[in-house]
Amino acid sequence: MENFIKQFNETAITDIALVGGKNASLGEMYNNLAPKGLNIPEGFAVTVAAYKYFITYNNLQLRLKEFMAGLERETFSNLNETGQKARKLIMDAKFPSELDRAITHAYDTTFAHVDQEVAVRSSATAEDLADASFAGQHDSFLNIKGPVALIYAVKCCFASLYTDRAIKYREDKGFDHNKVFLSVGIQQMVRSDIGCSGIGFTLEPESGFKDVVHLAGTWGLGENIVQGLVTPDEFIVFKPSLIQNKKAILQKNLGSKGKILVYNTAATGTNSTVNKITPRELSEKFVLSDNEIEQLARWAIIIEEHYNKPMDFEWAKDGLDNKIYIIQARPETVHSQQKSLHVTTYKITEKSTVLATGEAIGTAITSGYAKLLASPAESHKLNPGDILITDLTSPDWDPILKKVAGIVTNKGGRTSHASIIARELGVVAIVGTGNATASIKDGDLITLSCAEGKTGHIYKGKLSWTETPIDMEQIHLPEHPKAMLIVGEPEKAFQLSFYPNHGVGLMRLEFIINNYVKVHPMALVKPELVDDKDERLILDNLTRNYKSKEQYFIDKLSQGVATLAAAFYPKEVIVRMSDFKTNEYSGLIGGKYFEPEEENPMLGFRGASRYYHERYREGFRLECEAMKVVRNEMGLTNVKIMIPFCRTVEEGKKVVAMMEDYGLKQHDNNLEIYVMAEIPSNVLLAENFAKVFDGFSIGSNDLTQLTLGIDRDSALIANLFDEQNAASKQLICMMIQKARQLHKKVGLCGQAASDSKAFTEMLVLAGIDSISFNPDALIQGIQNINAVNLPAIVH
Repeated sequence: MENFIKQFNETAITDIALVGGKNASLGEMYNNLAPKGLNIPEGFAVTVAAYKYFITYNNLQLRLKEFMAGLERETFSNLNETGQKARKLIMDAKFPSELDRAITHAYDTTFAHVDQEVAVRSSATAEDLADASFAGQHDSFLNIKGPVALIYAVKCCFASLYTDRAIKYREDKGFDHNKVFLSVGIQQMVRSDIGCSGIGFTLEPESGFKDVVHLAGTWGLGENIVQGLVTPDEFIVFKPSLIQNKKAILQKNLGSKGKILVYNTAATGTNSTVNKITPRELSEKFVLSDNEIEQLARWAIIIEEHYNKPMDFEWAKDGLDNKIYIIQARPETVHSQQKSLHVTTYKITEKSTVLATGEAIGTAITSGYAKLLASPAESHKLNPGDILITDLTSPDWDPILKKVAGIVTNKGGRTSHASIIARELGVVAIVGTGNATASIKDGDLITLSCAEGKTGHIYKGKLSWTETPIDMEQIHLPEHPKAMLIVGEPEKAFQLSFYPNHGVGLMRLEFIINNYVKVHPMALVKPELVDDKDERLILDNLTRNYKSKEQYFIDKLSQGVATLAAAFYPKEVIVRMSDFKTNEYSGLIGGKYFEPEEENPMLGFRGASRYYHERYREGFRLECEAMKVVRNEMGLTNVKIMIPFCRTVEEGKKVVAMMEDYGLKQHDNNLEIYVMAEIPSNVLLAENFAKVFDGFSIGSNDLTQLTLGIDRDSALIANLFDEQNAASKQLICMMIQKARQLHKKVGLCGQAASDSKAFTEMLVLAGIDSISFNPDALIQGIQNINAVNLPAIVH
């Protein structure tokens, strides 16, 4: 009887053959990580020996082997029938009395409370491995109470070794059905039904970026996240800041959390949970406090360090004792298997009617015919290369998902089942659209684009796009000048960090303000001046969960900047303070109440002149407050600050003095302040500007505009605009020469260096320190630099 049961406190990761991957990991954590402060629920495993005894006792071996031998392996047309027969065979078999007594005895003696509620989880011997997770392939049962219900749940777990999805997964991974066995974990039930629960990754799950912990959570039991039934809260935590005891939360995204899975007290047996509508006061509240988020992230680091590999894990917060528990951990199986960095960049080259939008999973593009399916039972309607459109997916869909070119769901977030499987299979997916099954018709030819940032677009028809494969390890990054990036979108930061680069030469705040903040800064300082009822309602709604409207701006902007700064840490990230023009600022919520009308905004109230003006001074203060959070509270001192469109030395001095008043003193905490060299006065008076600023960044677009007297917004004379005009090039060379003489750093941000080898050669030979490129031009730009520096390596 003794070999039927193994307590968690006597189990280790080396016991996979005895208790399966999940239970071996639980025992490993219980014994090694609980002493380090992690809360691991107690419990025991019904061993593989018990499962084998059950099969032998009922003489099931030969019939199960016959069922698997009869599986049609080309089209898997009899998969459903085969799985049903195998499961029925097990469920109809007698449960041996010796095994019943062993499990009941362990249940009665392991837990402190009589009839303790437990989670009953399947744990296979080919599960939770580094190259095969089997996540969700076998069944688990929650809130099981009493020995009768427990024995029945264990039997159901035995049968789940032959779910359709588990059979197909073993086939895909090359496992012998007759050599994979099942153990069952009996674990103290964490009362997350009246608390919250979720999942976590010790890396960023889209890109594989390893310096963050990614957490997702919802109210109630965690199955809603795994099944994609809810859009959870999501949190990203930066490991280096956490280790330094700095503010480490890069992002907090509030999910709708529309449903809450709780115990069904009226039910018995293994079907003891029910989904309810989440009360509004809970759906609008984060499931975890900042302290709890950081505590979980610290635990994630401990788990990763113990296993010495990227991990994903499940957590739950007990609503009775208010403690957070780790209830499962397994190796991450997507990015950990990548041997070298091969990146294919996708770019959509035409657009059409947008049928739906949702969360983009991955960065690829695909097209195909839409097939609307209500359940896996309709899989016969699906042809290879079709795009699955459905409400949501669960592990039951797994056998058919390898057929599809793409997955679109109404429900779910970035950590839902559909998202996890799409990453593992390398399939394009857009989840959480809300309306895809209504807005897309069965048989429609559609294009899925995940190459436009965090939002995925579903377009009508088959569109054109480009694919550029890049082996990053083959790109030679020049030592001088530095090749840097121009970025603005935090959601692309982690993926871009894998590109060969020396950091970020230009990060524009405008994108974050426009897409994340959405509100004019002064409308948050003086909301009473916003008279439009609709705009005021939007403003109040956006800021409803913040201490103040100003805090909303500071949090959103600092999180966006911090995400980018963390992605490239400790490399330099030069953040340009906002450079909206008045017509652009007017488009923000509440903007029309604070912006003047100008005939030529390109040459008007912009850049440094706006920062010290009474119309925007308080808005600039909020920008500085956000930068202070990033640098001082989060420890991201790789952030440098750059002032745009600074017309005179005097206004440069004013802005630097204001920044000091707002807590950003030049050179304190290694703070460097640069200036954009984009006005001829910056070049002609470089010696004077150099006394105020620590370096220069040549903005070739504006410098060309002002050198040639061309309004960049004018379509009538757009053909005259040329960054490589002789006059522009002369000013650029003059700026580089002066900066070198003054021992000040000088870089350039612009398209010309990737478009023209000759222009690049001019910059390199002039002695420029860095050149910054848009991501889609970076590789060509590096090749152009290498063509000047190292012609021997250019093929």
